[in-house]
Amino acid sequence: MAEHPPLLDTTQILNSDISLLSAPIVSADGTQQVILVQVNPGEAFTIRREDGQFQCITGPAQVPMMSPNGSVPPIYVPPGYAPQVIEDNGVRRVVVVPQAPEFHPGGHTVIHRTPHPPLPGFIPVPTMMPAPRHMYSPVTGAGDMATQYMPQYQSSQVYGDVDAHATHGRSNFRDERSSKTYERLQKKLKDRQGTQKDKMSSPPSSPQKCPSPMNEHNGIIKGQNASGVNTGSTKSKSGRSKGSTQVDTEVEEKDEETKAFEAFLSNIVKPVASDIQARTVVLTWSPPSSFINGETDETPVPELCGYEILVSSTGKDGKYKSVYAGEETSVTLNDLKPATDYHAKVQAESSSIKGAPSEAESFTTLSCEPDVPNPPRIANRTKNSLTLQWKAPSDNGSKIQSFVLEWDEGKGNGQFYQCYVGSQKQFKVTKLSPAMGCKFRLSAKNEYGTSGFSEEVLYYTSGCAPSMPASPVLAKAGVTWLSLQWSKPSGTPSDEGISYILEMEEEASGYGFKPKYDGEDLAYTVKNLRRSTKYKFKVIAYNSEGKSNPSEVVEFTTCPDKPGVPVKPSIKGKIHSHSFKITWDPPKDNGGALINKYVVEMAEGSNGNKWDMIYSGASREHLCDRLNPGCFYRLRVYCISDGGQSAVSESLLVQTPAVPPGPCLPPRLQGRPKAKEIQLRWGPPLIDGGSPISCYGIEMSPAEKDEPREVYQGSEVECTVSSLLPGKTYSFRLRAANKMGFGPFSEKCDITTAPGPPDQCRPPQVTCRSATCAQVNWEIPLSNGTDVTEYRLEWGGVEGSMQICYCGPGLSYELKGLSPATTYYCRVQALSVVGAGPFSEVVACVTPPSVPAIVTCLQEICDDDDVENPHYSPSTCLAIRWEKPCDHGSEILAYSIDFGDKQPLTVGKISSYVIDNLQPDTTYRIRIQALNSLGAGPFSHMIKLKTKPLPPDPPRLECVAFNHQNLKLKWGEGSPKTLSSDSVQYHLQMEDKNGRFVSLYRGPCHTYKVQRLNESTSYKFCIQACNEAGEGPLSQEYIFTTPKSVPAALKAPKIEKINDHICEITWECLQPMKGDPVIYSLQVMVGKDSEFKQVYRGPDSAFRFSSLQLNCEYRFRVCAIRQCQDPVGHQDLVGPYSTTVLFVSQRTELPASTSRDSVESSRSPRSLSDEQCAAVILVLFAFFSILIAFIIQYFVIK
Repeated sequence: MAEHPPLLDTTQILNSDISLLSAPIVSADGTQQVILVQVNPGEAFTIRREDGQFQCITGPAQVPMMSPNGSVPPIYVPPGYAPQVIEDNGVRRVVVVPQAPEFHPGGHTVIHRTPHPPLPGFIPVPTMMPAPRHMYSPVTGAGDMATQYMPQYQSSQVYGDVDAHATHGRSNFRDERSSKTYERLQKKLKDRQGTQKDKMSSPPSSPQKCPSPMNEHNGIIKGQNASGVNTGSTKSKSGRSKGSTQVDTEVEEKDEETKAFEAFLSNIVKPVASDIQARTVVLTWSPPSSFINGETDETPVPELCGYEILVSSTGKDGKYKSVYAGEETSVTLNDLKPATDYHAKVQAESSSIKGAPSEAESFTTLSCEPDVPNPPRIANRTKNSLTLQWKAPSDNGSKIQSFVLEWDEGKGNGQFYQCYVGSQKQFKVTKLSPAMGCKFRLSAKNEYGTSGFSEEVLYYTSGCAPSMPASPVLAKAGVTWLSLQWSKPSGTPSDEGISYILEMEEEASGYGFKPKYDGEDLAYTVKNLRRSTKYKFKVIAYNSEGKSNPSEVVEFTTCPDKPGVPVKPSIKGKIHSHSFKITWDPPKDNGGALINKYVVEMAEGSNGNKWDMIYSGASREHLCDRLNPGCFYRLRVYCISDGGQSAVSESLLVQTPAVPPGPCLPPRLQGRPKAKEIQLRWGPPLIDGGSPISCYGIEMSPAEKDEPREVYQGSEVECTVSSLLPGKTYSFRLRAANKMGFGPFSEKCDITTAPGPPDQCRPPQVTCRSATCAQVNWEIPLSNGTDVTEYRLEWGGVEGSMQICYCGPGLSYELKGLSPATTYYCRVQALSVVGAGPFSEVVACVTPPSVPAIVTCLQEICDDDDVENPHYSPSTCLAIRWEKPCDHGSEILAYSIDFGDKQPLTVGKISSYVIDNLQPDTTYRIRIQALNSLGAGPFSHMIKLKTKPLPPDPPRLECVAFNHQNLKLKWGEGSPKTLSSDSVQYHLQMEDKNGRFVSLYRGPCHTYKVQRLNESTSYKFCIQACNEAGEGPLSQEYIFTTPKSVPAALKAPKIEKINDHICEITWECLQPMKGDPVIYSLQVMVGKDSEFKQVYRGPDSAFRFSSLQLNCEYRFRVCAIRQCQDPVGHQDLVGPYSTTVLFVSQRTELPASTSRDSVESSRSPRSLSDEQCAAVILVLFAFFSILIAFIIQYFVIK
């Protein structure tokens, strides 16, 4: 919301020369005169009474004040406002209005805001006198007046702050709206007082610009109170201070490009207002300029830029409202208020980035004719006159000069004539006829023109007593009420106030007609009546002139009530399996009307809720038939009359008796029939007789004989009948039983058993045609009534695991691809459409021997250690091996090796061989075959083998990293981490104390780190390269020397307090290293410093530190320094620092506390060193690794 200006202060509104008015005096000739101070809507007027208390009067109101000498007191108002004196029948009114910008009063003194004491007292006059006004210029002295006109300006309703003393006199407020306005002002005053207290210590605000006429209204300046303190901007300033931190954070996060682009969009000139009319204005503006502070900005001008127009009608610092958003640079604003100050800003936006709004462009719309007034309202009416009143509409910047009231003279032809022209706001039309209707309309006029006419209104004069109205009509009837309606008497004006009296008579009471209603409504509901009773009604109309004759008497009857609940039905007679009869009694209360019919509902089941109507009629008994035996039924009844439907009665539960079950469906075959048994299945009967089925019975008889016998009796719905003959037909029938006994048999079901499978075949005959081929023959077995469709021959090398090798109708089969000198087993089986017969006996046969089988697993011997030949060389030899193949019944005598263009090489009964005299780095194709007494077997698969090249030369050895215990050696070209599959391997050797070279490393890597060496010692190394061909020659000897070591880390120093300002630090002492002396460096870090400073350097192992400060923390650490005496020059080797020790200096209370302080300081907590932290982490990692491995072993693997 826009900020509202504060109230006028008492000390600058009225002069203190005005005394208290003892009685209202309305006279312009006497020495005393009444002055009316007009308070506009939304404003407040604060004065002091005789008792010294302050009272606040909120507008709209007129405060009557008394002038003792008959002169108008000076009214002090803020700059930009002027008081106007209006004289009305001897009563003068003072009105504070904003001063027009173009108005310059001549010959009068400007009224300044000089401080005056508050008014001593006042008396309110309740009677306000609206009469013609005469406008005067600002008052400069007693009785000095002029007739300069002051135009009014529209402004939104203004609320201000109330003085802290204006809490008294609330009972004198004129209406509820004034009371609410007062409470709202009191709340804002408390909030503002709290804000002003917060601003007491803040620097003074910058000077404010002079407020425009838009910001001033009736002596109130927007944003400032009477003392000149800017309270209107307090809220906005506090809001900016609260959000400044958040805004600064957002701005810091933006990149430089966004900031530059925002600055470019903010460099926009304010819009220019042109073609200003009363309700429209044209605003134009230019795009943002890249010329900032005299320099041209390099920010690129966006191709597409949007603009937003913000307009405020409550001042420059008021609330702005967006009225346009688009890409154009010109816009026409419509629907503006005439004679109103506006302030417009433009804001540029591009790519979702908005710049700051421009400066505000101020303009004032022109004045115009007044708004259309509201229709006049009637204030009083008689038989011969009508008194009309109306309110003034908005003058739109120019005082309304006159009102024009027109009427149609009661003719109703649509033609209007003037009946009044003037500045009054009421008029009395006389010389009218009784009950005469006239239409009126109103318009207002100022110096700019005349407004449009208001809506037409029709008013009637008073007439005679109403005529007899029509009889009342029944709108709706109830059990205890009747709703009646009636109409106005004919010929009654629509706006005449007529009242009605409704009278009622009950025949049985004998009291006659009594009034039931008296009012202006045309409808009434008579309540608290008796059901199903006749009542007589008549209506009488009356007005201020008298009563009419009663209407004709009409008679209406109330509705009957719904009947009561019937009695619970009961059984009449015997309950049968399919029917029973029920009867019931009528309800005790019929609701005032005869029962028309009864309705019987039935639900199946003891807890069934699905009710079906089975009877509807006037009889009170019913036969329930077509029921199921052994079922539960629930029955209930209700009745229906003219009064409605009764509630349902209690339900009656009935169960019909059960009967034996009905016939079942014939049993059906489950699956296929077998040769000696069949499986039957059936379902329950469709009718169970009202009792669960407890037993079934199956009866069987052969088809050629009628000799039935029971083969099954039980509660299951399936059975297996066995011991039958194959291919025979049998008849079956089924019956069911419940607690009432067995029911009838079902129809017969004929089922034929299946034929049997063939008999067992005789053993087959096997003839071996060759070592890999055999012929099997068999005979036809007995078919058992069905033809054999096929035979199955099983063949295998093991008697218990034979496989089917033939399936067909033939009586012989030839097997090929057999193994020579092998025992085989076979058997045969016959099959028919019925099934398979049993297998024959197993027959065994042996195939004759043949040449050896193919040699498998021919491969190279990769490991040189497995080769037993002392002359083996990978460059000129190839070692192969193979597995002995099957000899096929004849022993293998030799092997033939084919390895190229040369003649095959024949070897004895061995499984490996070394082929020598080959070319280095050459590929050979090798295959082998076995030989026995029957001939040579097939060649094996061919493998490709390649001889290795000659051994490589040794690489150059160099040292790439070293310290006092380690030397890192590197050789050859390649990555430090080489895969183990590399062809070249390296053998690194080092000379020991005895002058012999020992092996350090053998592998494919190109680096190796030699550890656990002595400091300042020379070592000899040599290296050789190895590959598949063998080891190469050793390299020359390389000598590398280790440097000297740094001192070890010292333990944490110990601190002992000497006094309040001196402490002694001691640490462990190290022995000289290899003859080199060792000194120490002590460092300290005081308080919150971030760096250590050296306080001692020397050979001592203790140091006294002075200049201690009380209650201050000190952190000490120490390190050892080795001073090397080399021939080259002096060199210091600094060791690692010890653990830091914390010492806090405190005042010594007692001499005995010194030892305790030293103990406490020595026991100060120490942080772990890097090595200790690494050790702890390593232990924890090892523990969790072992735990996870145990979990995986136990839960996953097992």
